[in-house]
Amino acid sequence: MIRRLLIFVTLLLTAAIFARLALNYTEHTQLSKLATHYAGQGPAELGAPNLVTAVVVTYRGLDTLGEVTVLFISAAGVGLMLRRRQQVAVEAEDKKPASEIVVTAAQLLLPMVFLFGVYVFVNGHLSPGGGFQGGAIIAAGSLLLLLTLPGAELRQRLIAVTESLSGFGYVVIGVLGVILAGGFLDNRIMSLGTYGTLFSAGAIPIIYTLVGLKVGAELSAVLGRFRDTGEQ
Repeated sequence: MIRRLLIFVTLLLTAAIFARLALNYTEHTQLSKLATHYAGQGPAELGAPNLVTAVVVTYRGLDTLGEVTVLFISAAGVGLMLRRRQQVAVEAEDKKPASEIVVTAAQLLLPMVFLFGVYVFVNGHLSPGGGFQGGAIIAAGSLLLLLTLPGAELRQRLIAVTESLSGFGYVVIGVLGVILAGGFLDNRIMSLGTYGTLFSAGAIPIIYTLVGLKVGAELSAVLGRFRDTGEQ
Protein backbone atom coordinates (compact mmCIF):
# COMPACT_ATOMS: atom_id res chain seq x y z
CA MET A 1 0.00 0.00 0.00
CA ILE A 2 2.77 2.42 0.97
CA ARG A 3 4.71 1.52 -2.17
CA ARG A 4 1.73 2.26 -4.39
CA LEU A 5 1.16 5.54 -2.59
CA LEU A 6 4.79 6.59 -3.14
CA ILE A 7 4.54 5.71 -6.83
CA PHE A 8 1.32 7.71 -7.14
CA VAL A 9 2.84 10.74 -5.39
CA THR A 10 5.95 10.55 -7.58
CA LEU A 11 3.87 10.42 -10.76
CA LEU A 12 1.71 13.29 -9.52
CA LEU A 13 4.73 15.48 -8.77
CA THR A 14 6.29 14.64 -12.13
CA ALA A 15 3.05 15.55 -13.92
CA ALA A 16 2.86 18.81 -11.99
CA ILE A 17 6.42 19.75 -12.94
CA PHE A 18 5.88 19.04 -16.63
CA ALA A 19 2.53 20.86 -16.59
CA ARG A 20 4.17 23.95 -15.10
CA LEU A 21 6.92 23.84 -17.70
CA ALA A 22 4.39 23.52 -20.49
CA LEU A 23 2.21 26.37 -19.22
CA ASN A 24 5.17 28.71 -18.73
CA TYR A 25 6.77 27.91 -22.09
CA THR A 26 7.43 30.88 -24.32
CA GLU A 27 8.91 30.61 -27.77
CA HIS A 28 12.14 32.44 -28.36
CA THR A 29 11.93 34.81 -31.29
CA GLN A 30 15.60 35.79 -31.25
CA LEU A 31 18.85 33.88 -30.95
CA SER A 32 20.92 34.23 -27.83
CA LYS A 33 24.29 35.98 -28.03
CA LEU A 34 26.10 32.65 -28.04
CA ALA A 35 23.88 31.17 -30.75
CA THR A 36 24.26 34.35 -32.79
CA HIS A 37 28.03 34.04 -32.59
CA TYR A 38 27.91 30.37 -33.60
CA ALA A 39 25.62 31.05 -36.57
CA GLY A 40 27.40 34.17 -37.74
CA GLN A 41 31.06 33.48 -37.03
CA GLY A 42 31.24 29.68 -36.81
CA PRO A 43 31.78 28.87 -40.51
CA ALA A 44 34.40 31.58 -40.89
CA GLU A 45 36.26 30.75 -37.69
CA LEU A 46 36.34 26.99 -38.21
CA GLY A 47 36.06 26.62 -41.99
CA ALA A 48 33.25 24.03 -41.83
CA PRO A 49 30.07 24.49 -43.92
CA ASN A 50 28.27 22.07 -41.61
CA LEU A 51 27.73 24.30 -38.59
CA VAL A 52 26.48 21.41 -36.44
CA THR A 53 29.83 19.71 -36.88
CA ALA A 54 31.69 22.87 -35.98
CA VAL A 55 29.74 23.26 -32.76
CA VAL A 56 29.92 19.61 -31.71
CA VAL A 57 33.58 19.01 -32.46
CA THR A 58 35.16 22.30 -31.43
CA TYR A 59 32.98 24.65 -29.41
CA ARG A 60 31.59 21.69 -27.44
CA GLY A 61 34.74 19.57 -27.57
CA LEU A 62 34.68 18.59 -23.90
CA ASP A 63 31.03 17.57 -24.18
CA THR A 64 31.89 15.35 -27.15
CA LEU A 65 34.70 13.83 -25.09
CA GLY A 66 32.12 13.00 -22.42
CA GLU A 67 29.85 11.34 -24.98
CA VAL A 68 32.71 9.20 -26.28
CA THR A 69 33.63 8.26 -22.70
CA VAL A 70 30.05 7.25 -21.89
CA LEU A 71 29.95 5.02 -24.96
CA PHE A 72 33.25 3.42 -23.97
CA ILE A 73 32.04 2.75 -20.41
CA SER A 74 28.80 1.26 -21.75
CA ALA A 75 30.65 -1.04 -24.16
CA ALA A 76 33.09 -2.09 -21.43
CA GLY A 77 30.21 -2.80 -19.02
CA VAL A 78 28.40 -4.94 -21.58
CA GLY A 79 31.60 -6.87 -22.24
CA LEU A 80 32.18 -7.54 -18.54
CA MET A 81 28.60 -8.69 -17.95
CA LEU A 82 28.61 -11.02 -20.93
CA ARG A 83 31.93 -12.52 -19.89
CA ARG A 84 30.53 -13.38 -16.48
CA ARG A 85 27.52 -15.15 -17.90
CA GLN A 86 27.87 -18.92 -17.82
CA GLN A 87 25.63 -19.62 -20.77
CA VAL A 88 26.96 -21.90 -23.43
CA ALA A 89 27.36 -20.14 -26.75
CA VAL A 90 25.51 -21.58 -29.70
CA GLU A 91 27.94 -23.18 -32.12
CA ALA A 92 27.93 -21.93 -35.68
CA GLU A 93 27.23 -25.44 -36.96
CA ASP A 94 23.98 -25.59 -34.99
CA LYS A 95 22.66 -22.36 -36.45
CA LYS A 96 20.40 -22.40 -39.44
CA PRO A 97 22.29 -20.74 -42.29
CA ALA A 98 20.69 -17.88 -44.18
CA SER A 99 19.33 -18.51 -47.64
CA GLU A 100 21.56 -18.17 -50.67
CA ILE A 101 19.70 -15.03 -51.74
CA VAL A 102 20.25 -13.36 -48.37
CA VAL A 103 23.94 -14.32 -48.28
CA THR A 104 24.52 -13.07 -51.83
CA ALA A 105 22.71 -9.80 -51.10
CA ALA A 106 24.75 -9.33 -47.92
CA GLN A 107 28.01 -9.91 -49.76
CA LEU A 108 27.02 -7.23 -52.26
CA LEU A 109 25.77 -4.77 -49.64
CA LEU A 110 28.49 -5.11 -47.00
CA PRO A 111 31.23 -3.24 -48.91
CA MET A 112 28.79 -0.45 -49.73
CA VAL A 113 27.60 -0.22 -46.11
CA PHE A 114 31.13 0.07 -44.77
CA LEU A 115 32.11 2.52 -47.52
CA PHE A 116 29.04 4.65 -46.79
CA GLY A 117 29.93 4.70 -43.09
CA VAL A 118 33.41 5.97 -43.93
CA TYR A 119 31.92 8.57 -46.27
CA VAL A 120 29.57 9.84 -43.56
CA PHE A 121 32.29 10.57 -41.02
CA VAL A 122 34.96 11.74 -43.49
CA ASN A 123 32.53 14.28 -45.01
CA GLY A 124 30.96 15.24 -41.71
CA HIS A 125 32.32 18.79 -41.94
CA LEU A 126 30.72 19.30 -45.37
CA SER A 127 27.36 17.54 -45.17
CA PRO A 128 25.03 16.02 -42.55
CA GLY A 129 26.82 13.22 -40.75
CA GLY A 130 29.77 12.81 -38.45
CA GLY A 131 31.71 10.31 -36.41
CA PHE A 132 28.86 8.88 -34.35
CA GLN A 133 26.59 8.43 -37.36
CA GLY A 134 29.32 6.88 -39.50
CA GLY A 135 30.40 4.57 -36.68
CA ALA A 136 26.82 3.40 -36.20
CA ILE A 137 26.58 2.59 -39.92
CA ILE A 138 29.79 0.54 -39.74
CA ALA A 139 28.39 -1.33 -36.73
CA ALA A 140 25.21 -1.98 -38.73
CA GLY A 141 27.42 -3.61 -41.36
CA SER A 142 28.96 -5.82 -38.69
CA LEU A 143 25.47 -6.80 -37.53
CA LEU A 144 24.48 -7.70 -41.10
CA LEU A 145 27.60 -9.85 -41.35
CA LEU A 146 26.81 -11.72 -38.13
CA LEU A 147 23.17 -12.29 -39.08
CA THR A 148 23.74 -13.57 -42.59
CA LEU A 149 26.96 -15.53 -42.04
CA PRO A 150 26.66 -17.49 -38.76
CA GLY A 151 30.17 -18.84 -39.11
CA ALA A 152 31.76 -15.43 -39.47
CA GLU A 153 33.99 -14.24 -36.65
CA LEU A 154 34.79 -10.66 -35.79
CA ARG A 155 38.47 -10.14 -35.05
CA GLN A 156 38.17 -8.91 -31.49
CA ARG A 157 41.89 -8.16 -31.21
CA LEU A 158 41.82 -5.98 -34.32
CA ILE A 159 38.69 -4.25 -33.07
CA ALA A 160 40.30 -3.61 -29.68
CA VAL A 161 43.45 -2.19 -31.28
CA THR A 162 41.39 0.05 -33.59
CA GLU A 163 39.30 1.33 -30.68
CA SER A 164 42.35 2.00 -28.50
CA LEU A 165 44.40 3.78 -31.17
CA SER A 166 41.49 5.93 -32.34
CA GLY A 167 40.68 6.91 -28.77
CA PHE A 168 44.32 7.74 -28.07
CA GLY A 169 44.57 9.80 -31.26
CA TYR A 170 41.38 11.66 -30.35
CA VAL A 171 42.78 12.67 -26.96
CA VAL A 172 46.15 13.63 -28.49
CA ILE A 173 44.47 15.99 -30.98
CA GLY A 174 42.41 17.44 -28.15
CA VAL A 175 45.51 18.16 -26.07
CA LEU A 176 47.32 19.63 -29.08
CA GLY A 177 44.38 21.99 -29.47
CA VAL A 178 44.96 23.22 -25.92
CA ILE A 179 48.70 23.69 -26.52
CA LEU A 180 48.76 25.07 -30.07
CA ALA A 181 45.36 26.72 -30.49
CA GLY A 182 42.48 28.04 -28.42
CA GLY A 183 41.25 25.02 -26.51
CA PHE A 184 40.51 21.31 -26.35
CA LEU A 185 39.85 19.84 -29.83
CA ASP A 186 40.43 23.22 -31.47
CA ASN A 187 40.61 22.34 -35.15
CA ARG A 188 42.87 25.26 -35.96
CA ILE A 189 45.99 23.26 -35.10
CA MET A 190 45.98 22.65 -38.87
CA SER A 191 45.35 24.94 -41.80
CA LEU A 192 41.67 25.54 -42.51
CA GLY A 193 42.30 24.97 -46.21
CA THR A 194 39.87 25.97 -48.94
CA TYR A 195 36.33 26.42 -47.64
CA GLY A 196 33.94 23.69 -48.83
CA THR A 197 36.56 21.18 -49.99
CA LEU A 198 37.30 17.74 -48.55
CA PHE A 199 40.65 18.76 -47.08
CA SER A 200 39.40 21.77 -45.16
CA ALA A 201 38.15 22.78 -41.70
CA GLY A 202 41.50 22.06 -40.09
CA ALA A 203 41.57 18.93 -37.96
CA ILE A 204 37.80 18.30 -38.03
CA PRO A 205 37.95 15.53 -40.69
CA ILE A 206 40.67 13.75 -38.70
CA ILE A 207 38.72 14.14 -35.45
CA TYR A 208 35.56 12.72 -36.98
CA THR A 209 37.47 9.88 -38.61
CA LEU A 210 38.89 8.89 -35.22
CA VAL A 211 35.46 9.17 -33.58
CA GLY A 212 33.86 7.11 -36.36
CA LEU A 213 36.44 4.34 -36.06
CA LYS A 214 36.12 4.31 -32.27
CA VAL A 215 32.32 4.21 -32.26
CA GLY A 216 32.20 1.57 -35.00
CA ALA A 217 34.74 -0.61 -33.20
CA GLU A 218 33.00 -0.35 -29.83
CA LEU A 219 29.53 -1.13 -31.17
CA SER A 220 30.86 -3.98 -33.31
CA ALA A 221 32.61 -5.44 -30.27
CA VAL A 222 29.35 -5.35 -28.31
CA LEU A 223 27.51 -7.13 -31.14
CA GLY A 224 30.25 -9.74 -31.31
CA ARG A 225 30.03 -10.36 -27.55
CA PHE A 226 26.28 -10.85 -27.76
CA ARG A 227 26.65 -13.35 -30.57
CA ASP A 228 29.45 -15.27 -28.82
CA THR A 229 27.38 -15.71 -25.64
CA GLY A 230 24.25 -16.80 -27.48
CA GLU A 231 22.34 -13.61 -26.61
CA GLN A 232 19.75 -12.36 -29.09
